Amino acid sequence: MNFARCLLVALLALGSSATARAAEDAACLYAPTPTATLAKAEAVADYRSTLKACTAADGRESVAIRTMSVDGTPLLLLADPEKLTTRLERAACWSCADADEASLASTRMMRAIGESAEAPGLVHRGFLRNAGLVHGAGPGAFVTGDLCPSLKSLDRGFVERVAAQGPHTPLALSISGLWLTHHFADYRWLVDQQTSGALDILWVNHTYHHPYARGAPDDRNFLLEPKVDPDAEILEVERLLIANGETPSLFFRFPGLISSAPLMEAVRRHHLISLGADAWLALDQRPHDGSVVLVHANGNEPLGVKIFERDLAHNTLPLPFEPLTAAPD
Repeated sequence: MNFARCLLVALLALGSSATARAAEDAACLYAPTPTATLAKAEAVADYRSTLKACTAADGRESVAIRTMSVDGTPLLLLADPEKLTTRLERAACWSCADADEASLASTRMMRAIGESAEAPGLVHRGFLRNAGLVHGAGPGAFVTGDLCPSLKSLDRGFVERVAAQGPHTPLALSISGLWLTHHFADYRWLVDQQTSGALDILWVNHTYHHPYARGAPDDRNFLLEPKVDPDAEILEVERLLIANGETPSLFFRFPGLISSAPLMEAVRRHHLISLGADAWLALDQRPHDGSVVLVHANGNEPLGVKIFERDLAHNTLPLPFEPLTAAPD
């Protein structure tokens, strides 16, 4: 067999191997069709936090942070320990062993989780304000929109102005469970923006109920309200998001940006990166390169949206908009 023929055979073999690997990956990936009507969190059964080092048959490595079952199929929520991305895959495709923070300490994921948990923000008597990751590497900015429970509709204009920056513009949305259940049409519209390629949405955990008592002091408000179960608040919104066709990220934002040392540890225990902001626009915090920009997209903060529009029009908002996964060191 001459050299050209040998080369052709080798290339065909490589192509066949790559095709087989792609088919295997597709079979392992769990990508539910977005639901036409609201699905209940109970559709995702046996949802538990875990920490496992996993290896696929093709040698890929990942970290499992949740186990669950959907329609009787065991699934894993997997995190890429360097890219900080997440995906859902069938558990049968992976061999996993229990891990701990020490064994994963060298990964970018575990560094980001640990550093955010140890960033105290502003220390007040009985609570912390704006603890966690508040700034990333520039240039550009990390745009986040909070979806707290609200009687008002999604501010679609804000989302459209982000999308106008170009195809697949990254946008991190901090979603609460009660917002999703009461604004399902807006949620489906957001999913459509993602499916069309207008946006790359990263879903940030913003708790299920987003507790808030008007007029209550911060040290007894939000997740610091009496009898709040932080573990349930964290896990239930993830279940709801998965039941409705999307994938939770590695990021978590405290309601009101109010936390405490025990709450920071709870987030760390679930292997999430606590997210704050150094440019909450409605509070007149000015964004700079690397800023985590905060705008409430739930209709409750027209001032923040107005400032965002003004800064975008006057070219005073750092560009480009970067994916939040690029923010941690």
